[in-house]
Amino acid sequence: MRVVLLGTAAGGGFPQWNCACALCAAARDGKLPSRTQECVALTGNGRDWWLLNASPDIRAQLTATAALWPGPGPRDTPVRGVLLTDAEADHVTGLTVLRGAPDLKVYAAPPVRTVLAPARGALDSYAPWEWADSLADGGFVLAGGLVVTAHPVGAKVPAYVPAALAESDGRWVTAYRIEDLATGGVLLYAPCVGSWSDVLDELCAEADCVLLDGTFFTAREMGTTVRSGPRRQAAMGHLPVSGAHGSLAALARHPRTRRIYTHLNNTNPLVDPASRARAQVAAEGVEVLPDGIEFAL
Repeated sequence: MRVVLLGTAAGGGFPQWNCACALCAAARDGKLPSRTQECVALTGNGRDWWLLNASPDIRAQLTATAALWPGPGPRDTPVRGVLLTDAEADHVTGLTVLRGAPDLKVYAAPPVRTVLAPARGALDSYAPWEWADSLADGGFVLAGGLVVTAHPVGAKVPAYVPAALAESDGRWVTAYRIEDLATGGVLLYAPCVGSWSDVLDELCAEADCVLLDGTFFTAREMGTTVRSGPRRQAAMGHLPVSGAHGSLAALARHPRTRRIYTHLNNTNPLVDPASRARAQVAAEGVEVLPDGIEFAL
């Protein structure tokens, strides 16, 4: 299984267009590497590629990745479809860029498919896609020999969702366990995690690599960095990295698994390779990687 980190930033990217915090300013000055919004591409055979989420930056990300370039025919593409973890704007907006590509398949949980119904209709008017339930019993198999199961890991509802729909189903956020049938390699993809659970512990224990939500380093960083209240940060539904109950402490229980943080907010000191936060994470054997990195399982 080949895995490419197309983008590693949270919504808005890094630097964020409307943010003048010290970290964003450093990125604009070229002192810190920029990051596009979180998205992953993977394949089991080098021919059939699948996207994990569809970032607003997907056009630039596809253009920057030679394995995802179109061909050999003038409208052929190696992209076969998208697996959505949620309905947040920074994970679904890129679907509009993919419009017109025939026969793509999109997997999503039932509430995500429901709230995207208007967008689904609009996209299908360009070229029909297949929209499948990611939580269907038994999981599913992707072209290229990858077996996938989706696991509910959160109930965070996007801000644009009407209250009536928000209350209909609590399975708004999922993680994906992806296994390569040829090698037995297992990837756990969980870029949105509101709280740790026994399910996540079990999934991490059997994974060779975990791509995990690293949005915030602390539970109050938005308040100190951009003067945003802690309630707003908490409402965004992301478990912080640090602290006694943070994700770094939970990951320490899985030292044999390769562990990588993604979905980094522009306020997160992990975006600075020289920060104390970065050193703390590295000391625990957990990685923070730049956009464009490829690895195999």
